[in-house]
Amino acid sequence: MNMQLSNTTGSGNTPAGPAGDVAAKIALAMRAMGVVGLPRNYEIFYEVFAGANPELNADLGKLGNRPRQDDLDRLSVKYFAQANNQLFVEDIRNHLSDKVEEVMKLFEKERVQLERYGSILNQTSDGLHKRNLVTQEILHRISSIMSAATDTKIEQGKQIVSSIEDKSAELEDVKSKLEEYKKLADTDPLTQLFNRRAFDRAMAQIYDDKKRVLYSCLVIVDIDRFKQINDRFGHPVGDKIIQHIASVVRSAVPEGVMVARTGGEEFAAIVEGMGEDQAAEVGESVRKMVEKLAATNNGAGLASGSITVSVGICMATQAESADDLYVKADRALYVSKTNGRNRCTRFSELPDMKSAKGWRIYSRD
Repeated sequence: MNMQLSNTTGSGNTPAGPAGDVAAKIALAMRAMGVVGLPRNYEIFYEVFAGANPELNADLGKLGNRPRQDDLDRLSVKYFAQANNQLFVEDIRNHLSDKVEEVMKLFEKERVQLERYGSILNQTSDGLHKRNLVTQEILHRISSIMSAATDTKIEQGKQIVSSIEDKSAELEDVKSKLEEYKKLADTDPLTQLFNRRAFDRAMAQIYDDKKRVLYSCLVIVDIDRFKQINDRFGHPVGDKIIQHIASVVRSAVPEGVMVARTGGEEFAAIVEGMGEDQAAEVGESVRKMVEKLAATNNGAGLASGSITVSVGICMATQAESADDLYVKADRALYVSKTNGRNRCTRFSELPDMKSAKGWRIYSRD
Protein backbone atom coordinates (compact mmCIF):
# COMPACT_ATOMS: atom_id res chain seq x y z
CA MET A 1 0.00 0.00 0.00
CA ASN A 2 1.47 3.33 -1.04
CA MET A 3 -0.74 6.39 -0.56
CA GLN A 4 1.00 9.78 -0.60
CA LEU A 5 0.34 13.50 -1.11
CA SER A 6 2.77 15.84 -2.83
CA ASN A 7 2.74 18.58 -0.20
CA THR A 8 4.26 16.38 2.49
CA THR A 9 7.52 14.62 3.19
CA GLY A 10 8.53 11.96 0.74
CA SER A 11 5.84 12.90 -1.74
CA GLY A 12 7.97 13.38 -4.81
CA ASN A 13 5.97 14.91 -7.61
CA THR A 14 2.65 13.18 -7.00
CA PRO A 15 -0.14 15.72 -7.45
CA ALA A 16 -2.23 16.86 -4.49
CA GLY A 17 -5.57 18.61 -4.45
CA PRO A 18 -7.27 20.95 -1.99
CA ALA A 19 -7.82 19.81 1.58
CA GLY A 20 -11.37 18.70 0.75
CA ASP A 21 -10.11 16.41 -2.02
CA VAL A 22 -7.63 14.82 0.37
CA ALA A 23 -10.39 14.08 2.88
CA ALA A 24 -12.52 12.59 0.10
CA LYS A 25 -9.68 10.35 -1.09
CA ILE A 26 -9.04 9.12 2.43
CA ALA A 27 -12.74 8.44 3.01
CA LEU A 28 -12.97 6.51 -0.26
CA ALA A 29 -9.90 4.42 0.57
CA MET A 30 -11.27 3.59 4.02
CA ARG A 31 -14.67 2.70 2.61
CA ALA A 32 -13.12 0.47 -0.05
CA MET A 33 -11.22 -1.42 2.65
CA GLY A 34 -14.24 -1.71 4.91
CA VAL A 35 -12.68 0.50 7.59
CA VAL A 36 -15.06 2.22 10.00
CA GLY A 37 -14.84 6.03 9.93
CA LEU A 38 -13.45 6.45 13.45
CA PRO A 39 -11.14 9.41 14.19
CA ARG A 40 -8.26 7.09 15.09
CA ASN A 41 -8.70 5.19 11.80
CA TYR A 42 -8.74 8.45 9.86
CA GLU A 43 -5.49 9.46 11.62
CA ILE A 44 -3.78 6.31 10.36
CA PHE A 45 -4.92 6.78 6.77
CA TYR A 46 -4.11 10.49 6.80
CA GLU A 47 -0.50 9.79 7.82
CA VAL A 48 -0.23 7.07 5.16
CA PHE A 49 -1.58 9.43 2.49
CA ALA A 50 0.83 12.13 3.71
CA GLY A 51 3.75 9.76 3.17
CA ALA A 52 5.59 11.03 6.26
CA ASN A 53 5.79 7.64 7.97
CA PRO A 54 7.07 4.79 5.76
CA GLU A 55 6.99 2.32 8.69
CA LEU A 56 3.28 2.97 9.24
CA ASN A 57 2.68 2.59 5.50
CA ALA A 58 4.40 -0.79 5.55
CA ASP A 59 2.58 -2.01 8.66
CA LEU A 60 -0.81 -0.99 7.25
CA GLY A 61 0.04 -2.79 4.01
CA LYS A 62 0.68 -6.00 5.97
CA LEU A 63 -2.90 -5.96 7.22
CA GLY A 64 -4.21 -6.58 3.71
CA ASN A 65 -7.20 -5.10 1.93
CA ARG A 66 -9.70 -5.78 4.76
CA PRO A 67 -7.92 -4.90 8.03
CA ARG A 68 -9.60 -5.78 11.31
CA GLN A 69 -10.39 -3.02 13.79
CA ASP A 70 -8.28 -4.71 16.49
CA ASP A 71 -5.25 -4.59 14.20
CA LEU A 72 -5.92 -0.94 13.32
CA ASP A 73 -6.20 -0.13 17.03
CA ARG A 74 -2.81 -1.69 17.62
CA LEU A 75 -1.35 0.54 14.89
CA SER A 76 -3.04 3.53 16.48
CA VAL A 77 -1.48 2.78 19.87
CA LYS A 78 1.92 2.02 18.32
CA TYR A 79 2.21 5.14 16.17
CA PHE A 80 -0.12 7.68 17.73
CA ALA A 81 -0.21 6.90 21.45
CA GLN A 82 1.56 10.20 22.16
CA ALA A 83 -0.30 12.09 19.45
CA ASN A 84 -3.94 11.35 20.00
CA ASN A 85 -4.56 8.70 22.68
CA GLN A 86 -8.03 8.29 21.22
CA LEU A 87 -8.53 4.90 22.81
CA PHE A 88 -7.44 6.24 26.18
CA VAL A 89 -9.72 9.24 25.81
CA GLU A 90 -12.67 6.94 25.20
CA ASP A 91 -11.80 4.95 28.33
CA ILE A 92 -11.55 8.14 30.37
CA ARG A 93 -14.88 9.36 29.02
CA ASN A 94 -16.53 6.09 30.04
CA HIS A 95 -14.90 6.30 33.46
CA LEU A 96 -16.08 9.89 33.85
CA SER A 97 -19.61 8.89 32.88
CA ASP A 98 -19.57 6.12 35.50
CA LYS A 99 -18.43 8.52 38.22
CA VAL A 100 -21.10 11.06 37.35
CA GLU A 101 -23.72 8.31 37.48
CA GLU A 102 -22.47 7.26 40.92
CA VAL A 103 -22.78 10.84 42.20
CA MET A 104 -26.30 11.10 40.79
CA LYS A 105 -27.24 7.90 42.64
CA LEU A 106 -25.95 9.45 45.87
CA PHE A 107 -28.12 12.51 45.30
CA GLU A 108 -31.11 10.26 44.61
CA LYS A 109 -30.43 8.37 47.82
CA GLU A 110 -30.27 11.65 49.71
CA ARG A 111 -33.57 12.74 48.17
CA VAL A 112 -35.31 9.53 49.23
CA GLN A 113 -33.94 9.84 52.76
CA LEU A 114 -35.10 13.44 53.01
CA GLU A 115 -38.56 12.43 51.86
CA ARG A 116 -38.69 9.73 54.55
CA TYR A 117 -37.48 12.14 57.20
CA GLY A 118 -40.02 14.72 56.05
CA SER A 119 -42.77 12.12 56.24
CA ILE A 120 -41.85 11.32 59.85
CA LEU A 121 -41.89 15.01 60.75
CA ASN A 122 -45.30 15.44 59.11
CA GLN A 123 -46.74 12.48 60.99
CA THR A 124 -45.47 13.68 64.36
CA SER A 125 -46.67 17.17 63.56
CA ASP A 126 -50.14 15.83 62.83
CA GLY A 127 -50.09 14.01 66.14
CA LEU A 128 -49.15 17.12 68.07
CA HIS A 129 -52.01 19.08 66.48
CA LYS A 130 -54.49 16.68 68.05
CA ARG A 131 -54.13 18.32 71.45
CA ASN A 132 -57.09 16.52 73.02
CA LEU A 133 -55.36 13.17 72.41
CA VAL A 134 -51.84 14.17 73.45
CA THR A 135 -50.65 12.48 76.60
CA GLN A 136 -47.27 12.34 78.29
CA GLU A 137 -46.74 8.84 76.88
CA ILE A 138 -47.52 10.00 73.33
CA LEU A 139 -45.19 13.00 73.69
CA HIS A 140 -42.42 10.68 74.88
CA ARG A 141 -42.94 8.38 71.90
CA ILE A 142 -43.03 11.31 69.46
CA SER A 143 -39.86 12.73 70.99
CA SER A 144 -38.11 9.37 70.74
CA ILE A 145 -39.18 8.89 67.11
CA MET A 146 -38.05 12.39 66.11
CA SER A 147 -34.77 12.05 67.96
CA ALA A 148 -34.02 8.68 66.37
CA ALA A 149 -35.05 9.91 62.92
CA THR A 150 -32.95 13.06 63.30
CA ASP A 151 -29.89 11.14 64.51
CA THR A 152 -30.29 8.68 61.65
CA LYS A 153 -30.67 11.50 59.13
CA ILE A 154 -27.63 13.32 60.45
CA GLU A 155 -25.54 10.16 60.24
CA GLN A 156 -26.83 9.37 56.76
CA GLY A 157 -26.10 12.95 55.72
CA LYS A 158 -22.52 12.66 56.97
CA GLN A 159 -22.04 9.43 55.05
CA ILE A 160 -23.43 10.92 51.85
CA VAL A 161 -21.31 14.07 52.23
CA SER A 162 -18.24 11.91 52.73
CA SER A 163 -19.13 9.77 49.70
CA ILE A 164 -19.72 12.86 47.54
CA GLU A 165 -16.39 14.32 48.63
CA ASP A 166 -14.68 11.06 47.64
CA LYS A 167 -16.47 11.00 44.29
CA SER A 168 -15.63 14.67 43.72
CA ALA A 169 -11.94 13.95 44.27
CA GLU A 170 -12.17 11.03 41.85
CA LEU A 171 -13.95 13.22 39.31
CA GLU A 172 -11.24 15.87 39.57
CA ASP A 173 -8.60 13.20 38.95
CA VAL A 174 -10.52 11.89 35.93
CA LYS A 175 -11.05 15.43 34.66
CA SER A 176 -7.34 16.16 34.95
CA LYS A 177 -6.44 13.01 33.02
CA LEU A 178 -9.05 13.78 30.39
CA GLU A 179 -7.64 17.28 29.87
CA GLU A 180 -4.16 15.79 29.56
CA TYR A 181 -5.29 13.28 26.96
CA LYS A 182 -7.26 15.94 25.07
CA LYS A 183 -4.09 18.01 24.90
CA LEU A 184 -2.15 15.03 23.61
CA ALA A 185 -4.86 14.38 21.05
CA ASP A 186 -4.30 17.87 19.61
CA THR A 187 -0.49 17.77 19.71
CA ASP A 188 1.98 16.80 16.99
CA PRO A 189 4.45 14.41 18.71
CA LEU A 190 7.51 15.50 16.73
CA THR A 191 7.24 19.27 17.17
CA GLN A 192 4.85 19.63 20.13
CA LEU A 193 2.86 22.12 18.05
CA PHE A 194 -0.85 21.68 17.42
CA ASN A 195 -1.66 18.97 14.88
CA ARG A 196 -3.89 19.06 11.81
CA ARG A 197 -6.98 18.02 13.77
CA ALA A 198 -6.68 20.98 16.14
CA PHE A 199 -5.85 23.29 13.23
CA ASP A 200 -8.95 22.29 11.25
CA ARG A 201 -11.11 22.89 14.30
CA ALA A 202 -9.60 26.34 14.89
CA MET A 203 -10.04 27.26 11.22
CA ALA A 204 -13.73 26.38 11.34
CA GLN A 205 -14.19 28.55 14.43
CA ILE A 206 -13.01 31.64 12.54
CA TYR A 207 -16.15 31.63 10.41
CA ASP A 208 -18.43 31.05 13.40
CA ASP A 209 -17.84 34.67 14.45
CA LYS A 210 -18.11 37.59 12.00
CA LYS A 211 -15.81 39.75 14.14
CA ARG A 212 -13.06 37.13 13.98
CA VAL A 213 -13.32 37.04 10.21
CA LEU A 214 -12.48 40.76 10.02
CA TYR A 215 -9.12 40.42 11.71
CA SER A 216 -7.94 36.87 11.11
CA CYS A 217 -5.25 35.73 8.72
CA LEU A 218 -3.81 32.38 7.73
CA VAL A 219 -0.04 32.12 7.29
CA ILE A 220 1.26 28.88 5.71
CA VAL A 221 4.96 28.06 5.90
CA ASP A 222 6.55 25.27 3.88
CA ILE A 223 10.20 24.14 3.99
CA ASP A 224 11.85 24.50 0.58
CA ARG A 225 13.24 21.42 -1.18
CA PHE A 226 12.70 19.32 1.90
CA LYS A 227 12.52 16.06 -0.04
CA GLN A 228 16.06 16.68 -1.28
CA ILE A 229 17.22 17.20 2.31
CA ASN A 230 15.56 13.95 3.38
CA ASP A 231 17.02 12.04 0.44
CA ARG A 232 20.51 13.40 1.01
CA PHE A 233 20.78 13.33 4.79
CA GLY A 234 18.08 10.87 5.87
CA HIS A 235 14.84 11.12 7.84
CA PRO A 236 16.47 11.52 11.30
CA VAL A 237 18.17 14.71 10.12
CA GLY A 238 14.95 15.75 8.40
CA ASP A 239 13.06 15.31 11.66
CA LYS A 240 15.61 17.48 13.48
CA ILE A 241 15.21 20.20 10.87
CA ILE A 242 11.43 20.06 11.20
CA GLN A 243 11.83 20.48 14.97
CA HIS A 244 14.17 23.46 14.46
CA ILE A 245 11.79 25.13 12.00
CA ALA A 246 8.85 24.49 14.33
CA SER A 247 10.74 26.24 17.13
CA VAL A 248 11.53 29.18 14.87
CA VAL A 249 7.94 29.55 13.71
CA ARG A 250 6.69 29.36 17.29
CA SER A 251 9.14 32.05 18.47
CA ALA A 252 8.58 34.30 15.44
CA VAL A 253 4.82 34.69 15.87
CA PRO A 254 3.17 36.72 18.67
CA GLU A 255 2.29 34.94 21.88
CA GLY A 256 -1.16 33.38 21.78
CA VAL A 257 -1.12 32.73 18.03
CA MET A 258 -2.09 29.18 17.15
CA VAL A 259 0.74 27.40 15.35
CA ALA A 260 0.23 23.92 13.91
CA ARG A 261 2.15 21.36 11.91
CA THR A 262 -0.32 20.75 9.12
CA GLY A 263 1.73 18.38 6.98
CA GLY A 264 5.12 16.69 6.73
CA GLU A 265 7.11 19.92 6.25
CA GLU A 266 4.25 22.41 6.39
CA PHE A 267 3.27 24.69 9.25
CA ALA A 268 0.41 27.13 9.65
CA ALA A 269 -0.31 30.04 11.97
CA ILE A 270 -3.74 31.57 12.53
CA VAL A 271 -2.98 35.21 13.25
CA GLU A 272 -5.78 37.24 14.84
CA GLY A 273 -6.19 40.91 15.68
CA MET A 274 -3.97 42.13 12.82
CA GLY A 275 -4.37 43.70 9.43
CA GLU A 276 -2.79 42.27 6.30
CA ASP A 277 0.40 44.33 6.57
CA GLN A 278 1.01 43.20 10.13
CA ALA A 279 0.28 39.59 9.24
CA ALA A 280 2.70 39.84 6.33
CA GLU A 281 5.35 41.10 8.75
CA VAL A 282 4.80 37.95 10.81
CA GLY A 283 5.34 35.82 7.70
CA GLU A 284 8.46 37.76 6.77
CA SER A 285 9.78 37.40 10.31
CA VAL A 286 9.44 33.63 10.08
CA ARG A 287 11.14 33.54 6.66
CA LYS A 288 14.08 35.69 7.75
CA MET A 289 14.64 33.79 10.99
CA VAL A 290 14.73 30.47 9.13
CA GLU A 291 17.12 31.92 6.55
CA LYS A 292 19.54 32.82 9.31
CA LEU A 293 19.18 29.48 11.05
CA ALA A 294 22.48 27.63 11.29
CA ALA A 295 21.22 24.09 10.88
CA THR A 296 23.93 21.59 11.73
CA ASN A 297 22.17 18.38 12.61
CA ASN A 298 23.84 15.08 13.45
CA GLY A 299 27.01 16.07 11.58
CA ALA A 300 25.14 16.69 8.34
CA GLY A 301 26.90 20.03 7.97
CA LEU A 302 23.97 22.00 6.58
CA ALA A 303 25.31 25.53 6.34
CA SER A 304 23.41 28.66 7.35
CA GLY A 305 21.14 29.75 4.52
CA SER A 306 20.85 26.26 3.04
CA ILE A 307 17.43 25.88 4.63
CA THR A 308 14.70 28.28 3.59
CA VAL A 309 10.93 28.43 3.70
CA SER A 310 8.24 29.78 1.42
CA VAL A 311 5.24 31.57 2.87
CA GLY A 312 1.67 32.13 1.71
CA ILE A 313 -0.76 34.57 3.36
CA CYS A 314 -4.48 35.14 3.04
CA MET A 315 -6.87 37.26 5.11
CA ALA A 316 -10.08 35.57 6.28
CA THR A 317 -12.09 38.38 4.66
CA GLN A 318 -10.76 37.25 1.26
CA ALA A 319 -12.29 33.79 1.64
CA GLU A 320 -15.79 32.43 2.08
CA SER A 321 -15.03 29.53 4.40
CA ALA A 322 -12.26 27.76 6.27
CA ASP A 323 -11.59 25.47 3.29
CA ASP A 324 -11.53 28.44 0.92
CA LEU A 325 -9.12 30.30 3.22
CA TYR A 326 -6.72 27.38 3.26
CA VAL A 327 -6.89 26.93 -0.51
CA LYS A 328 -6.16 30.62 -1.16
CA ALA A 329 -3.27 30.80 1.31
CA ASP A 330 -1.97 27.62 -0.33
CA ARG A 331 -2.14 29.29 -3.77
CA ALA A 332 -0.12 32.21 -2.44
CA LEU A 333 2.40 29.70 -1.11
CA TYR A 334 2.56 28.05 -4.53
CA VAL A 335 3.39 31.40 -6.12
CA SER A 336 6.21 31.86 -3.59
CA LYS A 337 7.55 28.47 -4.69
CA THR A 338 7.31 29.16 -8.41
CA ASN A 339 8.89 32.61 -8.06
CA GLY A 340 12.10 31.19 -6.62
CA ARG A 341 11.17 30.10 -3.09
CA ASN A 342 12.39 31.77 0.12
CA ARG A 343 9.77 34.51 -0.18
CA CYS A 344 6.43 35.56 1.24
CA THR A 345 3.40 36.11 -1.00
CA ARG A 346 -0.01 37.57 -0.17
CA PHE A 347 -3.10 36.19 -1.86
CA SER A 348 -4.22 39.78 -2.44
CA GLU A 349 -1.16 40.28 -4.68
CA LEU A 350 -2.17 37.50 -7.06
CA PRO A 351 -4.02 38.01 -10.36
CA ASP A 352 -7.79 37.60 -10.30
CA MET A 353 -8.47 33.98 -9.29
CA LYS A 354 -12.17 34.15 -8.55
CA SER A 355 -12.74 31.04 -10.60
CA ALA A 356 -11.09 27.90 -9.26
CA LYS A 357 -11.66 26.14 -12.60
CA GLY A 358 -8.53 24.94 -14.24
CA TRP A 359 -6.37 25.62 -11.18
CA ARG A 360 -3.37 23.41 -11.68
CA ILE A 361 -2.84 20.75 -9.08
CA TYR A 362 0.78 21.09 -8.20
CA SER A 363 3.87 19.68 -6.61
CA ARG A 364 5.70 22.23 -4.52
CA ASP A 365 9.20 20.88 -4.83
